Amino acid sequence: MNPRLPQLSIAVLSATALSYELLLMRLFSIIQWHHFAYMIISIALLGYGVSGTFLSLLGRRLLIQYRKAYLINIGLFAVSLWLCFVIAQQIHFNAEEMLWNPAQAGRLFIIYLLLSLPFFFVANAIGLTLIHYGPMGPRIYAADLVGAGSGSLAIVLLLYLSFPQQALNVLVMLALLALLLGAWELRLWNRRWLVIVLLTGAIPFALPSEWQALQLSPYKGLSQLQRIDGTHVAAEYSSPLGMLSVVQSSQTPLRHAPGLSLAATQEPPAQIAVFTDGDNMTPITALPERREQLAYLDYLTSALAYHLSAPQQVLILGAGGGADVLQAHYHQVAHVDAVEINPQLVALLRNDYRDFTGGLFVGDQVSLYGAEARGFVASSDKRYDLIQLSLLDAFAASSAGLYALNESYLYTVEALALYLSHLEQLGMLSITRWVELPPRDGLKMFNTAVQALRKNGVAAPEQHLLMIRGWQTVTVIVKNGAVTEGEISAMKEFCASRGFDLAYYPGIDPAETNRFNILPRPYYAEGALALLSDKAEQYLADYKFNLAAATDDRPYYHHFFKWGAIRELLSNRERGGMGMLEWGYLILIATLAQAIIASLVLILLPLLWRPRDEASRLVARRTPAFVYFFLLGLAFLFLEIAFIQKFMQLLFHPLYAIAVVLCSFLVFAGLGSAWSQRYVVAGTPQTGVRHAVRGIVILGMLYLVLLNPLFAAVAGLPVVIKILLAAMLVAPLAFCMGMPFPLGLNHLAARQPELLPWVWGVNGCASVISAVLATVLAVHLGFSAVVLAALILYAMAVRALQSLPE
Repeated sequence: MNPRLPQLSIAVLSATALSYELLLMRLFSIIQWHHFAYMIISIALLGYGVSGTFLSLLGRRLLIQYRKAYLINIGLFAVSLWLCFVIAQQIHFNAEEMLWNPAQAGRLFIIYLLLSLPFFFVANAIGLTLIHYGPMGPRIYAADLVGAGSGSLAIVLLLYLSFPQQALNVLVMLALLALLLGAWELRLWNRRWLVIVLLTGAIPFALPSEWQALQLSPYKGLSQLQRIDGTHVAAEYSSPLGMLSVVQSSQTPLRHAPGLSLAATQEPPAQIAVFTDGDNMTPITALPERREQLAYLDYLTSALAYHLSAPQQVLILGAGGGADVLQAHYHQVAHVDAVEINPQLVALLRNDYRDFTGGLFVGDQVSLYGAEARGFVASSDKRYDLIQLSLLDAFAASSAGLYALNESYLYTVEALALYLSHLEQLGMLSITRWVELPPRDGLKMFNTAVQALRKNGVAAPEQHLLMIRGWQTVTVIVKNGAVTEGEISAMKEFCASRGFDLAYYPGIDPAETNRFNILPRPYYAEGALALLSDKAEQYLADYKFNLAAATDDRPYYHHFFKWGAIRELLSNRERGGMGMLEWGYLILIATLAQAIIASLVLILLPLLWRPRDEASRLVARRTPAFVYFFLLGLAFLFLEIAFIQKFMQLLFHPLYAIAVVLCSFLVFAGLGSAWSQRYVVAGTPQTGVRHAVRGIVILGMLYLVLLNPLFAAVAGLPVVIKILLAAMLVAPLAFCMGMPFPLGLNHLAARQPELLPWVWGVNGCASVISAVLATVLAVHLGFSAVVLAALILYAMAVRALQSLPE
């Protein structure tokens, strides 16, 4: 019997590979921090780049024994995806030591190579199949993309059902299923394959669980708390949104009240600590018998709003463990709407710790919603006397710049303008952030508030703002109306009685500031006045950190780094300068540099094996093919990453955006690839590429113009409708994007078939660079610029394809 086209095994293999990539991103968010997600994307794509070089050098030998080579690579993927992660965990890497400990860079490089190995085997299997089946390439590529799209949904469902380290074992079984399917499709099936699969699949389950236990960075909050005698993890809960660790102490009382005034006399009641991904601690506080026992909450800078007015309808965005809800309860507000994005934390408050919290979160006074904060506001018509943005990110990680690459649509100009539009007349928006030296977070939030007021048509924003500072936190108040003299007097009394410093009010004298928590200069007052003056642009340009307001197009609120300050920071390394570097951003730049260097080596390596004269001729012949497939690799990822971020403005929930948009992109691109087979049959692949790119450019330009008003118009629709709308919007663009690559392969196969393995690697290397470069460009120029760049790259690719020799 003739072998079948291995579409089914390719689909399962691709689904497993993408699931593994997304799972590694979750695992490294837990072990390290969010910014390592970009490194994981680069690692995965590097495996494809290495594979292209490998196949360019040895592909002919492997194609002779294609069926065996295909199955062996799938088997090696199944073994390595588990084994490489276990080994990588034994390499003790700490990002914060990289600049003063060169050994850390070496360890990172070893981890990089280890984790790219499984993707190398996957790419070998897919690349060999594309080359082996030639004209059937579009169908193979379609199976690859549709499978990958299915994998992006499958891992989300799997992470709801299991812990990440357990999900790793499930992926081993899926990879082995791909092996069995491949053996059946290629007519190599026998009982030995089943025995091998069962034995291999049993290994991860038979080994001690300690081998797979996640080893968190010692700098994470959970790691540090566990060093205290008597503390233990009482329970753990996991979902795609994060792993919750509930920590209790039998000896040392847990007390968490960020920025608590030194004048406070009432200590917090009993608390339980809840960590998300080993960091970002939020306390669940016992509801005491007497309200007065919550008086400590009135000694936080965030309590200022309750002393300026008597709000009755309050909205808490980012409820966490409920500290801000307790603060509102202490001030006897009529009703609180509290919004928390993680449904498992909501369940803890409503169910597991219902008695501990006195049933506060299931009573009439509080309505607790499991939703994304901005999406909740956008879909609501209700107005509030007070909207409060909670302080949930960890101080240490925030100060070290570990959130620098966290896209946050909570703190953009458009977001604050939205919150202000949901305030009652004379209502207030209260935002609390960390105090840092030199000031960054607080002043950037103040500037964002200024821009939001102007966006809403406020002619004199200086009349609507207040700011105070404690020893650890700074609170900005934005009023839907002019601040009154009575409110200024109440603010002064509040600060004087609690040892907080005035930072801004209309008409402030800098001499009034910096009296309790003394800084070398009244930085906050000076900054606020400068940001409200006609010299604001010059102040922002001269300041050593980036205080420009984040926008929906550039939602990197936590990005404070400026290249002009790096020399000074490094020169002050012994006086704390290292702590001011944004590690997330610098690791992204380091990853980009690694990707560029690795790509150059991998692309040029096949040429270095040739004599010099022959290599020169090959360069001339390969240049058009190189340009075409390199540009496609850049452009595809540019659009995919940009639109995932863009659609967060529609779906708001990051999990929905990633799962829906990524799945839609890959599945519809796969359908486009399958449909492009008709151009192959007709012998007109170049025509197909031109049609596809024309569609990409037209749709891309339309989306740049229309998506923002469209998203604003449908913001109040149910999430299910918005998910369907997102898929419908992505579908035509992705369908067109799925065509240029397989059609280009077919066009090249008819002219220079010996280049197929090499361009497979070129495209992979371009994708390595693209995944990281897209984020760098988005940080500095915005997502619209990334989309425009992608459209230009696609247009240039068409010209390159036309230059291929006949």
